[in-house]
Amino acid sequence: MKEKAQKKLFSLWTGELSAAILFPILWIFYIPTFEWSNQYLTTFPHLYAFCLLEYILLQGSLYWYLKWRRVKAGKTSAFTTKQLGIFRFFKIGNLVLLVIGIPVLVYQTTFSKGLYWYLFLFGFAIIEHINYYHIRLSYMSGEEIKEFLKQKGFRRSILARELKRK
Repeated sequence: MKEKAQKKLFSLWTGELSAAILFPILWIFYIPTFEWSNQYLTTFPHLYAFCLLEYILLQGSLYWYLKWRRVKAGKTSAFTTKQLGIFRFFKIGNLVLLVIGIPVLVYQTTFSKGLYWYLFLFGFAIIEHINYYHIRLSYMSGEEIKEFLKQKGFRRSILARELKRK
């Protein structure tokens, strides 16, 4: 059972980290590919939403890494008080950055092109924040989907439950 948990946690943290590394690489290589992409990939609103998404993905990678490391060391997967403090800080910081994203959205709709691209990136960041700090939204395996259907709705994320407990 421990080995299965380790494998799952390892794939989660490496998957989040891979996404956080590959997204900027793809972003940078995509800019010179098409003439029109520059206005969608280099303007402040788009960069803001993209960096916010990256920041939250890196938090997810750290979260799963710390969980993996604790299980691998033979400890419970529950976080220490210090680790929970870090994620409380991230949660509050995310909320501040998401609120700042609203005036950026207003700017985006008024002065810049690519509203849908901004909405996609900003929405993705919001969903990632919710997935980690509030309600579990991601269900990947068939077993997880069956569990979701049995529970008849969404449940709090593991991190949200841990932050509330301590």
